[in-house]
Amino acid sequence: MRINKDTLIGDILKINSKAVEVLMAHGMGCIGCPSAQMETLEQAVGVHGIDLENLLKELNKGLEDSTETLDMFCYQCEQTAGGKGCTKAGVCGKNSKVAALQDLLIHQVKGIGFYGNKAVEKGIALRDKIDKFTMDALFTTLTNVNFDEDRLVELIKEANNVKAEVKALAGETVEVFDGADYKAPEAKEEMLEDAKKFGIMVDTVENEDIRSLKELSIYGLKGMAAYAHHAFVLGKKSEEVNKFFYKALSATLDKKLGLNDWLGLAMELGQVNFKIMELLDSANTGTYGNPSPTSVLVTKKKGPFIVVSGHDLKDLKELLEQTEGKGINIYTHGEMLPAHAYPELKKYAHLVGNYGGAWQDQQKEFDNIPGCVLMTTNCIQKPRDNYMDRIYTTSVVAWPGTSHIEEVNGKKDFTDIIEKALSLGGWTEDEEEKSILVGFGHNATLSHANEIIEAVKGGAIKHFFLIGGCDGVKSGRNYYTELATSLPKDTVILTLACGKYRFNKLDFGTVAGLPRLLDVGQCNDAYSAVKIALALADAFNCGVNDLPLSLILSWYEQKAVCILLTLLSLGIKGIKLGPSLPAFLSSNVINVLVENFGIAPISTPEKDIKEILG
Repeated sequence: MRINKDTLIGDILKINSKAVEVLMAHGMGCIGCPSAQMETLEQAVGVHGIDLENLLKELNKGLEDSTETLDMFCYQCEQTAGGKGCTKAGVCGKNSKVAALQDLLIHQVKGIGFYGNKAVEKGIALRDKIDKFTMDALFTTLTNVNFDEDRLVELIKEANNVKAEVKALAGETVEVFDGADYKAPEAKEEMLEDAKKFGIMVDTVENEDIRSLKELSIYGLKGMAAYAHHAFVLGKKSEEVNKFFYKALSATLDKKLGLNDWLGLAMELGQVNFKIMELLDSANTGTYGNPSPTSVLVTKKKGPFIVVSGHDLKDLKELLEQTEGKGINIYTHGEMLPAHAYPELKKYAHLVGNYGGAWQDQQKEFDNIPGCVLMTTNCIQKPRDNYMDRIYTTSVVAWPGTSHIEEVNGKKDFTDIIEKALSLGGWTEDEEEKSILVGFGHNATLSHANEIIEAVKGGAIKHFFLIGGCDGVKSGRNYYTELATSLPKDTVILTLACGKYRFNKLDFGTVAGLPRLLDVGQCNDAYSAVKIALALADAFNCGVNDLPLSLILSWYEQKAVCILLTLLSLGIKGIKLGPSLPAFLSSNVINVLVENFGIAPISTPEKDIKEILG
């Protein structure tokens, strides 16, 4: 993107890494001020009496110089380098080749989307295999999922075949969007060369706000694809959701779409994502039963073990079946913690507890671990050498050098990981037992609706806080711990996703006979939190925004993006988001979100509590 007179100062600082020194050299020392960053370049130079034309030349030259040195560009996660973008290697651990292959795979599914949308418009049904490939190709590019170059190469090749099939189904097409017909080469090195044509920042003249909204939608699609994937493996699918994937992917190639089109698509994505979250909830509860409050051991037990991380309940169930009676303890990790609340999973006596915390601590927690780890989905980090031989991946998740367990005819054979776990021996002694409580999904929580309503009316419960979302390593996330522990005793805390590990082992006591901390589940269970809010609004005959409820969210990857869009599409306002705002959102797009939905960054626990409670 070239900088022009209407570009905001805040956007210039994101676009050009050398902008600070250029602007400072021209006497613009106030660029660090938040208000100054909301000015256009023309407005700013007017205040300082600077020659606009010469400054533009210098800034754009600096931009050209800086973009020439980029090995990659990715800013899809919260921890992106410098809050701007990863340009040499991903903070997540992906190298520039993996980034390039992911860019190419995304371009491939855009073409599949174009022809898939044309087929859908003609009333032509696509095979389940095509739908599954599309959602998995999107899912595999989500942060901390697939770091394996060779597996990405195979997906790109397969995309050629899928696109050819969908194109044939679509038949004659009058207008073909640029890039839709692209066919990837067979060799990896040629793919890497081609990928240079399709990166996020390749189009240097694209409007920054259009790019921002387009990437917002792409990242929302990645998150939505994860939910669709989990529902699909349990036999649930939605024709409406699958059609939207093709529609939205096709839109990313349409050069005629304007800002209002993209804003509308983002809101539609939020609405469609609500439907897939509802379908996933139905799939999970229909297969494993409704979660109920359950005490979960968070300390070690003697004996061989396997730790299961990720989100996939089906993988956990199959592993439990295959390890039953073999003397192996099964622990959940990270986002798998809520599995203990499902009747059809907790019935297995050897599902003994939860090990560790959120994803970002795994290198320390798995260091020299005397057992095995199964990664079913994100988030995987680069394994240390001392546990590379005992960490296994499956489904879309992959890291080069780890053993990968494939599905064959709908089943997975976990023999290798079971034998490895037995050979390692496990922990040699029991730890003193400590437990936490999980299992407050919508069914369990709303079974206490009458007590909750009476407690609110009687003043025993003054406010509800939803404090949840993704965890991560970036500084500032201790805010969520301090916020939770600083809340008055007459408040209830709903939490979900791995952000809960910031405080879920603390004792918050009870209020009105209920635990003050209610663990709603995984990020995949965000539907439960929404359903609880909607049910309470219905009970009090008001809108969600009128409830004594505040949403304080943390984000890291793209599932958080589609959840945010769902909340906005439902008209929910006043969300506080942290620890930082997404780098892919331009200043103008942020302004739209602030003006229409009251989104605000977190500040300090003290200030935010005072603002909310008065």
